[in-house]
Amino acid sequence: MVTNVKFDEKGLIPAVVQDATSKEVLTVAYMNEESLAKTIETKETWFYSRSRQELWHKGATSGNIQKVVDIRFDCDQDALVVLVQPAGPACHTGSYSCFSNSLLGKETVTAEDRFAILSILEETIAKREAEMPEGSYTTYLFENGIDKMLKKVGEEAGEVIIAAKNRDADELKWEIADLFFHVLVVMREQKLPLDDVLNTLMQRHGK
Repeated sequence: MVTNVKFDEKGLIPAVVQDATSKEVLTVAYMNEESLAKTIETKETWFYSRSRQELWHKGATSGNIQKVVDIRFDCDQDALVVLVQPAGPACHTGSYSCFSNSLLGKETVTAEDRFAILSILEETIAKREAEMPEGSYTTYLFENGIDKMLKKVGEEAGEVIIAAKNRDADELKWEIADLFFHVLVVMREQKLPLDDVLNTLMQRHGK
């Protein structure tokens, strides 16, 4: 029996599914006591379909399973946030997230400060990994694996050194940007959240 959470009069509780690495909200579904118990037991997401009135295992047919990292409940104990590592798109349309459309007509989140672009880029890389669009350079990196990613990190680090040595500000800007991108791709492949790196950065060098 699942304790610590409250189900509604229909025996359901809403579950917000969030990418544990990028923090992007992937979907919102419902769980009953049985599906929540199976999610806890298998460490993969199970939900209750209100239309079909049956349990369903995310990725059972598509292969796009969601490995559970943590399950959190709110202060009222009547809603869940399920942190996952997705093996593919969350949406039946093939999109990384079910929340791909904006009522305000915005295609991307507007950066409120100069560092927010890192979070936006992290989410974009996560989307590319899930959807693997043909012709995308990010898709190419994920298809070729960690060795190719690390080779590119090494190459870009070398280019940064050369540009700095040559005192070429414009070239240095581009090379640092390329290095940041490839480091973020490696972080995604290793399931290392940007927040963890930024927190470590402050702990080690923010004093």
